[in-house]
Amino acid sequence: MAANTSPWLHRYAVLTAAATFCLLIAGALVTSHDAGLAVPDWPLSYGQLMPPMVGNIFWEHGHRMVATFVGLLTIGLAVWLARREPRRWVRRLGWAALGAVVLQGVLGGLTVLFLLPRPVSIAHASIAQLFFCFTVTLALVTGSGWLEERPRRAQSSSPSLRRLAALATAAVYVQLILGAAFRHQATGIIPHLLGAAVVTLMVFWAWRRVRREHADEPALRRPTNFAVGLLLVQLLLGGGAYWARVATASAPQPQLVMVALTVAHVAVGALVLASCLALTLQAYRRLAPAEPQPSLVSEEATS
Repeated sequence: MAANTSPWLHRYAVLTAAATFCLLIAGALVTSHDAGLAVPDWPLSYGQLMPPMVGNIFWEHGHRMVATFVGLLTIGLAVWLARREPRRWVRRLGWAALGAVVLQGVLGGLTVLFLLPRPVSIAHASIAQLFFCFTVTLALVTGSGWLEERPRRAQSSSPSLRRLAALATAAVYVQLILGAAFRHQATGIIPHLLGAAVVTLMVFWAWRRVRREHADEPALRRPTNFAVGLLLVQLLLGGGAYWARVATASAPQPQLVMVALTVAHVAVGALVLASCLALTLQAYRRLAPAEPQPSLVSEEATS
């Protein structure tokens, strides 16, 4: 093994990633219930640490409570990594995760103090997904499977799976930003639909490459299969969430079907991102850089 990471550190990192996923769900519940201004002050709630948990205050202050818990977990993870993790880049990633959760908290406060400005609200949602990526990465790279040293496989296809997986991950992240922009009414549905088409193409392209060249490698096969399965569910949820939003547009308050489908859509989108990220990380860990194909000129010169 290249490093000796405590199994308890890995379990703690997994807990932090799972808690971050729950925080994403809590944030989606606030947005879907139109509860962003249910508590008009920050960092306190109506001047209290624990206001009456009634109406939309339950969703908004509950979100703050989950965020505080995740922040404390992230502080613990960063300190634990700084003290026990031998790999410098992993220690730095722990501090980056801590910086991201602090920034996320500040952006959350600004959304309240400045009455939900769209750019800040979209940035708040975008940094949340980036922070989730940090915690997922830390959960993966502290595991025993990652630490196991094995020869890297060669790859010659173009583009390489490493690049293809990275592009798929980037496409999913951009799509989540477009989804946040649509939810906060900064853009229409068309950019989000175009993004969905790009994501579908990239994910299935990566899936086909893995099936064709690396089907015997579980570290690559599993995240790719998860990404495809989750993407199919995500497309169905996206259609259902949009239908529910249109069908209940005249309702005096958010309806349960719209809230449930929208929150599920956000949650599964985060899982698609995590699956593509895991594929990217494993591809860079398990595969060697693609060997350049000799050009016709070089072939003629050597003949």
